[in-house]
Amino acid sequence: MPVPDSNDLTPGQRRAAAGLLRAAAVPVAPLGRLFARHGHELALVGGSVRDVFLGRDHSDLDLTTDARPEQVLEIIKGWADTVWEVGIDFGTVGVRKGGKNIEITTYRSERYVPHSRKPGVEYGTSLVADLSRRDFTVNAMAARLPSLELVDPFGGLRDLNNKVLRTPGRPEDSFTDDPLRMLRAARLAAQLGFVVTPEAQAAMTALATRLEVVSAERIKDELAKLMLAPGPDGPVRGIALLVDSGVADQVLPEIPKLRLEVDEHFRHKDVYQHSLTVLAQAIALEPEYRLAGDLVVRLAALLHDIGKPRTRRLLPDGRVAFHHHEVAGAAMARARLSKLRFPSAVVQDVATLVGLHLRFHGYNEGGWTDSAVRRYVRDAGPLLSRLHVLTRADCTTRNKQKAQRLARAYDNLEKRIAFLAEQEELDKIRPDLDGNQIMAILGLPQGPLVGKAYRHLLELRMDHGPLGPDRAVQELRRWAGEEGLDVPGESPGPAGPGAPGGPGEPGGSGGAE
Repeated sequence: MPVPDSNDLTPGQRRAAAGLLRAAAVPVAPLGRLFARHGHELALVGGSVRDVFLGRDHSDLDLTTDARPEQVLEIIKGWADTVWEVGIDFGTVGVRKGGKNIEITTYRSERYVPHSRKPGVEYGTSLVADLSRRDFTVNAMAARLPSLELVDPFGGLRDLNNKVLRTPGRPEDSFTDDPLRMLRAARLAAQLGFVVTPEAQAAMTALATRLEVVSAERIKDELAKLMLAPGPDGPVRGIALLVDSGVADQVLPEIPKLRLEVDEHFRHKDVYQHSLTVLAQAIALEPEYRLAGDLVVRLAALLHDIGKPRTRRLLPDGRVAFHHHEVAGAAMARARLSKLRFPSAVVQDVATLVGLHLRFHGYNEGGWTDSAVRRYVRDAGPLLSRLHVLTRADCTTRNKQKAQRLARAYDNLEKRIAFLAEQEELDKIRPDLDGNQIMAILGLPQGPLVGKAYRHLLELRMDHGPLGPDRAVQELRRWAGEEGLDVPGESPGPAGPGAPGGPGEPGGSGGAE
């Protein structure tokens, strides 16, 4: 049933609301009575209340109180299973009780000092005043404990019903106090399917440059949550809001630059809309490859064509080319994600996928040799399933026959990979001789030559499949002769398997990397 404005709740609706809140407040009801005995207020607040009315599970609970942090610590002594004080400088005490994480924050007024990356905090004494500083009206609702009285001074329930994101006060004041709220607006729009009011979006445009005072880590956290929003449309909706408002110019400037102008000199499809479509299609494909909610896949889908503006060239026949845009894009993705402080593994994986996203199209017309399939698998490595998703999602043509042809070609590639994997263990491709064997056969010490020989044998393995030890020794000796090396007259034959990471193997001391 639609949720009305809290100011217009009938007695029956108030009882229904209290019932919903009571279920959510069960873990903290005793805490409400404990604070009351000490003469302090306590209320369930923010997303914890919002999600009650949305029917969403909220594993963590947010509480607010007029008690100062040191008083909170004294009150909860003996009640909490665990207490942590990481956020105490900002008025927050963390508590764990019965498997629930609970954050108790003193009423406060938080705002950024100009040119500072850390918000300043002033404590307050009023619940309504505390709610007034919240980011959006849907998060500016509270339920007093233990009475469960609903406090909604800014029409949060009405906006929740209308799926609107509105600030409690002037959006200019809200976004100035905490510029990160502009990113949070896009994240909530992505997660909840809500629409930002025109006034709030205009303020986002006017104040986007204020994000320069927010740390890269906080920006990264909001972007990651946005990208992991549910459904194919969620992240697309959030990114579109960032671009339309101008906020993306500050945090992901490569994305709005994809909106290339269409004129008589540069004729092409809309790369920006294409990228959003690829993002949506990649998300839809994730479950098929057991990758549901995969941040790497989604970032790679969004960023896969960011090298196009930098590599755009007009050909003599009037067409536009983007030669090697995947190479430029990989470098750009690595630089942007590193600047945003994404984990190094995420940065590397996204950059690798961007660099590989065109590989399939280099082979599909002329057919795939076994050698090409082996290289495709080797270069993708543990990212192979993600590359499958990205490559399939990158087909956005409206020509049904072309789309079907590309899909069949990729189906065939996956079948070839599966067949060769069964025959040759593609995920464990190694030369037929390891580093220790190479040194024994050629009489070489550890060093770069062992690595060079290893790579030569690996290329032969890619081209011809397993050679077998005898042929591998012959090919190694032939290579050594071409390199001008003195090859011992008698080969000791293949030695036993070398230890993983041994000399001449990737990661070993023989320089095979």
